[in-house]
Amino acid sequence: MDVLVGDILTMKKKHPCGSDQWLVLRIGADFKMRCLGCGHEIMNTRAKVEKQIKKISRGEENA
Repeated sequence: MDVLVGDILTMKKKHPCGSDQWLVLRIGADFKMRCLGCGHEIMNTRAKVEKQIKKISRGEENA
């Protein structure tokens, strides 16, 4: 998948805060992402994240 730092990912499942959008902070074997609803940061494996992505939106940094 073509995911870059600064992209906003819309995921299939919602975070407990109710938001389903995440900002990509770091990519590699793992993804570091920040919830755009509550600001919680997580790290997850690339395979798990790519399976859950519904939509990729480019942030202002990549436009």
